[in-house]
Amino acid sequence: MTDKLTTSSGQAWGNNDHSQTAGVRGPVLMQDYQLLEKLAHFNRERIPERVVHAKGAGAKGIFTLTYDMSDYTTADLFCGQNKMTPVLARFSQVAGESGYPDTIRDVRGFALRFYTQAGNYDIVGNNTPVFFINDPLKFPDFIHSQKRDPQTHLRSDEMQWDFWAHYPEALHQVTYLMGDRGNPASYRTMNGYGSHTFKWVNAQGEQYWIKYHFLSNQGVQNMSAKIATKLASEDPDYLLHDLYDAIAQGDYPSWKVYVQIIPYEEGWDYKYDLFDVTKVVSHHDYPLVEVGEFTLNQNPTNYFTDIEEAAFSPANLVSGIEPSPDKVLQGRLFAYHDAARYRLGANYDQLAVNRPLNEVHNYERDGVMAQGQGKAVNYAPSGHDGPQADPSSQIHGNPLTGREGNYEPYDPDYYSAAGRLYRLMSKDEQDRLIEAIVGSLGSVSDAEIKLLATRQFYQADSDYGTRVAQALGLDLSQVKK
Repeated sequence: MTDKLTTSSGQAWGNNDHSQTAGVRGPVLMQDYQLLEKLAHFNRERIPERVVHAKGAGAKGIFTLTYDMSDYTTADLFCGQNKMTPVLARFSQVAGESGYPDTIRDVRGFALRFYTQAGNYDIVGNNTPVFFINDPLKFPDFIHSQKRDPQTHLRSDEMQWDFWAHYPEALHQVTYLMGDRGNPASYRTMNGYGSHTFKWVNAQGEQYWIKYHFLSNQGVQNMSAKIATKLASEDPDYLLHDLYDAIAQGDYPSWKVYVQIIPYEEGWDYKYDLFDVTKVVSHHDYPLVEVGEFTLNQNPTNYFTDIEEAAFSPANLVSGIEPSPDKVLQGRLFAYHDAARYRLGANYDQLAVNRPLNEVHNYERDGVMAQGQGKAVNYAPSGHDGPQADPSSQIHGNPLTGREGNYEPYDPDYYSAAGRLYRLMSKDEQDRLIEAIVGSLGSVSDAEIKLLATRQFYQADSDYGTRVAQALGLDLSQVKK
């Protein structure tokens, strides 16, 4: 039996084809409240898109814990064996708008939500283990350089290279971006990373530093710049199509979940700054430890409800997992929830996709679209048996020293990590990296930007910089200065 059409308030809707008019020729009557409701809602159908990571795709699935990690953390989802936790994943582009072609070279977002029995736990990372900046103060500047020129409203190689050339901290990530990983063949065939360092704490209060790695069981596959450009014109939603179609056909993508575990005290003295997201932790020093696997086996029922309204945040932590002193992570702890309040409203966490499995008890009340509020007391302390804090969930603080100030990173080596990455690449990968850099940087008209950027490549690795300089026709003696 076909459902009867109704208004949003449940009243029967008599005619969905013709407006009420004064006679056959009109005009339209103000009393046609069904017309007014339909137009008014249509005018408000679009919420603000994400400032970054606007274009994306997502799916639901399950995380299966393979190895009990209770020696390192009390986090519910990582304790036990064969425990299953529902997950939501969203993959995205950093720079483009929601309608932008998704095969254009870019870092890809890799966001995971675990619906645990102790609340939602989000890991909001990328398909690269590092990022462009190591201070949250620079994030708006970086994103502005990747977006559209304020005069021409066009994407600009000039803008992004101007920022990168004057900000050597970005060099490591630029090398990833201009390499093969800047063009994944699909969301299914790229790895993901938590990027930041996090802290795990076990039942005895022992603390460990953690780095997350999500390795694709489909293998890592990338596409050439030529194919990526071709697909951008033929199918701007190619990556979205690929993920949706694979799951619809029962070809469920999966990823192994690994962590690097760094003892707490060792982490403070590690040879690279453990809390600088432009740097990595060597696998030789701290090998990958397998934790489990997640599989995506369910497409969105409704994309807007299941994916667009999802509000991921690295501040969604559960007991047994805590932030580190990573400055960029510290900034994100505020920024993501604040962005969700602007985009979705103060009660965004009451939406189905953001609602945890366990019951919520707090003193937040009212605001736009508040739901499910009862008569419970809305202040504390009180004599009315309101919810109480759980001391077992208090953070395990880190030692703090020093004077207040605006400090530069204590490890100013922005080059050696990019050099090591370059030398890890095969000859063919290096060739493609140089080709991508020259294709982008070569379009920049400002000679000083070209020179500054190429000097960074040379400082990372002399062969790296020499090849870029030669391809751009730069004076190598000037590059070496």
